Amino acid sequence: MIEGRRAVVAAVVLWVAFAFVVWNVIFDRMIVLAGRRYSHDAAVLYRSTGRYLLINDVMRPAVSHAAVVASSVAGAIIAVSLVAIAVAARRQPGRTPRA
Repeated sequence: MIEGRRAVVAAVVLWVAFAFVVWNVIFDRMIVLAGRRYSHDAAVLYRSTGRYLLINDVMRPAVSHAAVVASSVAGAIIAVSLVAIAVAARRQPGRTPRA
């Protein structure tokens, strides 16, 4: 029984670590893309009108959006993995699933 609990704890820890890595990758990628979009838009605006585009006006909403998207994906990963772990933990060893 202790070995089974260790396996469940190990599975939960690994899935949470994976969800964190996914969160970090998504958040980072969205921020990088927003920064590139800002650079392009700022250059185009300055060339066409001579006005400056403030980075705060672009990046603040981008950070919020990136955090929401990354958190949603990571939350879904954790939710699905916890359900899968619970189902797997309840299965009896040596028992085959019904077809």
